[in-house]
Amino acid sequence: MRALSAQGHKIYFLVSPQGRIVLREELRISLSPGGELSGQNKEQLLGKPDYSNLVSLGCSNMEAEIASGTAAAQGMIVVPCSMGALARIARGISSNLIERAADVMLKERRPLICCPRETPLNIIHLRNMLHLAQAGAQILPCMPAFYHHPQNLEDLADFIAGRILDGLGLDHKLFSPWQAPDNKQP
Repeated sequence: MRALSAQGHKIYFLVSPQGRIVLREELRISLSPGGELSGQNKEQLLGKPDYSNLVSLGCSNMEAEIASGTAAAQGMIVVPCSMGALARIARGISSNLIERAADVMLKERRPLICCPRETPLNIIHLRNMLHLAQAGAQILPCMPAFYHHPQNLEDLADFIAGRILDGLGLDHKLFSPWQAPDNKQP
């Protein structure tokens, strides 16, 4: 979100009821009962006091503009993507705004990136991921690489964020791309 915001992209922030628990437990961010962010939460997520390009929507707001294919959203990232959300998106079940907006991305042939982080995966998870990939989504598991020699957890998170931005075709400086080692022997 910070990289997207720094590039001036408008960001629609949606969080499921389960996602509210993840935000509270992992980032110490508490949301309103409807799932919207306060100004303080927006500043915490973006790391800056200007959050004018961040729009927080409740997950039950099925009348939001991103619920329609006529909205000009350039892409969508579902991160972290639970196996339940992934399954509903893969099967076209739109029980909330996250699932409806993802359905819109697929029907409009716009980038949809789903980032599961559950492990291990069972056969149902794998079949749902395959089904969703065949429908046009990119499955980008939250699996960091180590070739860039991360020094801390933020470096690992930046790698995943950078790969997500790569999936949207956006430039970033979150990590250096892989470069083949010299062919010289030591």
